[in-house]
Amino acid sequence: MSPSGGLEAARVAEVLVSLPGGRPGRRGSGYRVGDTCVLTAAHVVAGPVASVRVRFDADRPTEWSADARVVILAEGADVALLELAGVPAGLGGAEPPPYAAVPDADVVLPFSAVGFPRFKLRTDSMRLLDDGAPSQYRDSCHVSGTVSVLSNRREGTLELAVVAPRSDGEPGRSPWEGMSGAVVWCGGAVIGVVSAHHRSDGLGRLAAGRVEHWYAVLSPAELERFGRCAGLPARGRLGPAAGPEHSPAPAALAGLPSDLPLRELADLVDALVALPSLRGASSLGLVLDSISTEIAANSPRDPRLRTDVYGIVRTCLRYPGTLDQLLEAVRLLEGPSSEATRMDQAAAQLAGRYC
Repeated sequence: MSPSGGLEAARVAEVLVSLPGGRPGRRGSGYRVGDTCVLTAAHVVAGPVASVRVRFDADRPTEWSADARVVILAEGADVALLELAGVPAGLGGAEPPPYAAVPDADVVLPFSAVGFPRFKLRTDSMRLLDDGAPSQYRDSCHVSGTVSVLSNRREGTLELAVVAPRSDGEPGRSPWEGMSGAVVWCGGAVIGVVSAHHRSDGLGRLAAGRVEHWYAVLSPAELERFGRCAGLPARGRLGPAAGPEHSPAPAALAGLPSDLPLRELADLVDALVALPSLRGASSLGLVLDSISTEIAANSPRDPRLRTDVYGIVRTCLRYPGTLDQLLEAVRLLEGPSSEATRMDQAAAQLAGRYC
């Protein structure tokens, strides 16, 4: 295990699936949860497949890969367990991770995950194909963000809020393709597996299957095998996801009047200007790229940070819901900090007066 008892980069897996008849294959993400076992999403490996291969540390000195077979496929929970055909000698074992359940309560939890989405496709001009064209590869994507626990209750999934990719170059395909199967971590424990990107949720949202729902779908034999090979505890021994990072859900600002005077926005603007993560030249641009396009297009920009932030906030007030998007993107970029807490307090005071 890593010193923090959480995610280890060397155990993050690319799942490469070949289909029969020469059809284009598909890929997903996963994580080594035992000496010879990899956890992934069921839909990545479901249906007739010609082969499944799992790769670790691609293009690094420690790269290795192995063929795999599906030993548990629970499509109702979108979770699968793969068994590796072989592990290189001297690689060492892999202790199973801890697992945890997310509480059904008004809390927002931090999470992290690593996978291989389509928007991380890169061109490698140093490696040429047979026709002389540059080859391509997908790099890893380490995402962190928050889980809004009470979202997606009917679907029974976790809603993961992330910083959105900068662009959606192919509207017919999700830039998050390939992220499915990435294991979701909170407080050093596994709480789920990325299962979908619902396009209607926008580019800054992913859905993940919840660990606690596996127990309702897996058969007793599958649960026994999952526990023996990958360390999944008996249902009664599954603890809650815990940590000091728990916090109440942020105040919603969609109901603020569009014509608030500047003095009413002063505390919120002061808190935003004080955020270390917004002081870099490109930070505000990254935040604006991840929310509604109207904000960047219609905000009067200014090289003075305070004036710039005032303009962005005032523009958000004209487009209901976008101020909440702005603050959420800032939380994702900033992470837990006293400055982010001050921002949330200022937002809560505004909501208390007007919403």
